[in-house]
Amino acid sequence: MSLDLIKTGTYLTIHLTVGFTVAYLMTGSVALAGGIALIEPVINAVAFFFHEQAWKKIQARPPRGSGRDWLRGQAAFA
Repeated sequence: MSLDLIKTGTYLTIHLTVGFTVAYLMTGSVALAGGIALIEPVINAVAFFFHEQAWKKIQARPPRGSGRDWLRGQAAFA
């Protein structure tokens, strides 16, 4: 098993434990806390995907004020 996979598993465990604990302390309900602890990471994963897509678009734009010099540089790599 790779170290990255182990680290991912331990991070997920910590994330779910913290989420469950906070939700339980706020609601007093094991069922509600469990639901929140499971749903929140899924929503975060979807949000992260769209966050990454937005940053890819931002990074793909030419730098401001770069004009024709930037275009010439791009043509050289085509």
